[in-house]
Amino acid sequence: MIDWLRGASAIRTIDPDIDLGGKRVPIVLKRLRHARRLTLRLAPDGSEVRVTLPAWAEGREAIAFAHSRKGWLADQLAKLPARTAPAPGGEVRYRGTALTVEWDARSPRSPVVDGAALRIGGPQAGIEPRIRRWLEAEALRLAEADMHEYCKAAGLDPVPMGLTRAQRRWGSCSDKARIRINWRLVQAPDFVRRSVVAHEVAHLVHFDHSPAFHALLARLFEGEIAAADRWLKDYGRGLYAAFG
Repeated sequence: MIDWLRGASAIRTIDPDIDLGGKRVPIVLKRLRHARRLTLRLAPDGSEVRVTLPAWAEGREAIAFAHSRKGWLADQLAKLPARTAPAPGGEVRYRGTALTVEWDARSPRSPVVDGAALRIGGPQAGIEPRIRRWLEAEALRLAEADMHEYCKAAGLDPVPMGLTRAQRRWGSCSDKARIRINWRLVQAPDFVRRSVVAHEVAHLVHFDHSPAFHALLARLFEGEIAAADRWLKDYGRGLYAAFG
């Protein structure tokens, strides 16, 4: 069982927020029954500090642990890309390519890719949400096509596909045979998104990370899994810069 905690009575004597370079960031605790130690991470968008703790650990101990790593957390926050909302003349990442946003009120409201440009019309005030909706629709379209291809290769029937806005996970596969993919992957190169879809399709057969799972994944995915994983490790946080 997973239980998210915040502001429990056991931690009232310790500040549940932490100051990182002048920014107040909340500390959120995630209690895992199978966890054996405290683990610490910063949310990809820098919105919160997350501490995973075993069932037996005290909340005050977890929060004290976060405060003890304040310097490291501040360094991680400083490395995050600055928030850059889409605007005329700015850029939007799409399938690994930077597209220049070209706005003209007389153009169609829905974005259209035209070479290295993303053309969009309608009211300028609504550019960001319209581009986001377009990216989400593209993410679902592309991921569904990937899923159909990999399910066929695995000898499986296609399964329902959905999107997630998760802060940590790039994809998930439920025990009800439903795959969910983080919509931000539409900004990454195709091989990165496809590696995540292939990973989740492999989970439809092996709901674990056993040798059999990795063997199936290696057979399904046409590229190098290590290269895709490395891209996400190096550049994944940047996918949160435009839309948070």
